[in-house]
Amino acid sequence: MNTERPACSVLVAAYNAERYLAQCLDSLTGQTLADIEIIVVDDGSADHTLQIAQRYAQADARVRCLALMANHGQAYARNQALSLATGRYICFLDADDWYAPDALAQAVSVFGRYPDTDCVLFEVVMWRSAGDWQLAKSEPFDCLTGREAFRKSLTWQIHGVYMVRADIHHRYPYDDTCRAYSDDNTTRIHYYIARHVRRCRGRYYYRQHAGSVTHQVSMRHFDYLRANESMRRQLIQLGVTDDVLSEYENVRWLVLVDCYRFYYLHRRGMSPWTRRRALAEMRRVWRGIEVGRLYARNHYKLGYMPLRHSWCLFCRQEQVYFGLKRWLHRL
Repeated sequence: MNTERPACSVLVAAYNAERYLAQCLDSLTGQTLADIEIIVVDDGSADHTLQIAQRYAQADARVRCLALMANHGQAYARNQALSLATGRYICFLDADDWYAPDALAQAVSVFGRYPDTDCVLFEVVMWRSAGDWQLAKSEPFDCLTGREAFRKSLTWQIHGVYMVRADIHHRYPYDDTCRAYSDDNTTRIHYYIARHVRRCRGRYYYRQHAGSVTHQVSMRHFDYLRANESMRRQLIQLGVTDDVLSEYENVRWLVLVDCYRFYYLHRRGMSPWTRRRALAEMRRVWRGIEVGRLYARNHYKLGYMPLRHSWCLFCRQEQVYFGLKRWLHRL
């Protein structure tokens, strides 16, 4: 019996993904790096996702399949897969995306060449159709310290599609108290504690369509606010320096302003219940912002002033600011 760990574990969380799952799994079983394990978690799908995953598991011993009885969200499903992972390195693949045939080999080879590396980024291709795709924007680099990568990830100057050493991922799994955007937090934590972060030429193909979590227009957009709060708690638990906390508080503030922009643009398409809930969530976060940590420019710039003494005045500021921006855009 072979007891050696596979080089890489790939986590696939799938929910109602019958249309795309076969292409996803074909891209994994066809990797030039054969020494991998593929862990598919069906997150309570109502279609044939589970049956497709089981068919691949029966045909290829490297594929393992786990079925959840109810839908728990991507973070929970990925953590279930993570708990089964035995590879030396770990990466994820969304059920509607796919890897180029040499992607995993490219990433693993970087770990081999540079033993001080803890995370390796893939190239990300934004795919709409065969004739409509482009490489995702990401700042070019050869090697970053973990702290440098963390800071660049705060504004996504570098993306969050990567392979990580297994011990790091097992120590810092996905925060499944957040149903959305938990992977952003996990990426930043992994980067923060990494010794060095490098990149490879292996490509991850990200399918852009209306069904992607990041493209849904709903109350889920405001889940980012809770994810940001969770991230702040994790940074405090890590014992990060005060300047890092201040930097992240400014990120939380910019996200809040952006959420108000989203609300302003889409409020007429929301139900009265959704509008009330969105405003209540934004007000709750607004109250919790540590104003003293915000950069000075945010205290005087229209649209970004905290105006802590009055929520109504803050909302009026946002309406004026985004109303002006919309009007100027139409000129």
